Amino acid sequence: MKNSAPTRLHSLGQLRRVVKVGDAASGAVRTALRPIRALGFPYRKPMVPKGVVVPADPSKLGANFETGWARSSAAKAARAVVTNGPMRAFVKVVASPQVVGLDRLADLQRLEETPPVIFAPNHHSHVDTPLIITVVPEPWRSTLVVAAAADYFFDKRGKGVLAALTLNAFPIDREVTSRKSSDELRRLIEDGWSVVIYPEGGRSPDGWGQEFKGGAAYLANRTGAAVVPVFIDGTGSIYGKGMKRLKRGTTKVIFGTPLSPIEGESTRRFNARIEAAVAALGDEALTDFWTSRQRAAQGKSTKLTGPEYNGWRRQWALADHRKLGRAGVRRRQTRRWPDLG
Repeated sequence: MKNSAPTRLHSLGQLRRVVKVGDAASGAVRTALRPIRALGFPYRKPMVPKGVVVPADPSKLGANFETGWARSSAAKAARAVVTNGPMRAFVKVVASPQVVGLDRLADLQRLEETPPVIFAPNHHSHVDTPLIITVVPEPWRSTLVVAAAADYFFDKRGKGVLAALTLNAFPIDREVTSRKSSDELRRLIEDGWSVVIYPEGGRSPDGWGQEFKGGAAYLANRTGAAVVPVFIDGTGSIYGKGMKRLKRGTTKVIFGTPLSPIEGESTRRFNARIEAAVAALGDEALTDFWTSRQRAAQGKSTKLTGPEYNGWRRQWALADHRKLGRAGVRRRQTRRWPDLG
């Protein structure tokens, strides 16, 4: 107890010395920075008068995410390694795809200079993108850009960099038609890049399709590029919207005959033609080419959007619909019925 007062005084003395050293250091820093402060603008931010609100810098995420670097030679080489290695292995193990209709693209492939095209598949799962990237034939595969939802894939810096590098994803606003995005996609097509656009705008919420939006048709009208309708069957059962984990299954990808806008055809009519072509491919996935084309000619193709009724009847119809084809069947699937006594 007798030594407590001197100990406190000693501690206070040490504290005062530390404070003096800190003040001396901060003073030295201020002195060193004084010439820089004197330089003013543009070497430092301009002063803002009181009462003036300076607008925030525009966000570099979402639709403003810069992806031009992902189409450089180095990025293309890295992406080729990912596509032909782990991505292809993942698709083979998880989705076991059967690809049909590649012969319908042969006429374009035989041209002296293969033109860029717009692939327009239906959309049920995040598995759709790696699947379509790995089954699209060359020379389009190595020059493929995927139009991806800006609010989902580019909401964070890390996620956006990964999507741009591995998928060559390009951000688009799926809620509002952006002149900037459409102009950039048009320039990419003019530079020889092909594009994957999901006309539904997002994944199916219940296993049936959604009405097509006019993005692919509008871009084709502006660039003259042909639209290749594509039907993907089975990915909704593997990793559909709302599922917590992957479930291995089988898939089927059917490429249709390339479509070009007819002179004077509006974007709305061309979009309806694209949707009808994808619906016919959906019928082909469940039956065969001849039957599906007969049904399409008679206007009896199964609608991508499914039956009009809602609730359990819609889900029941979906289950019956999936039984017609080989795709979408989960491996090791066991159905347990309730014990009613």
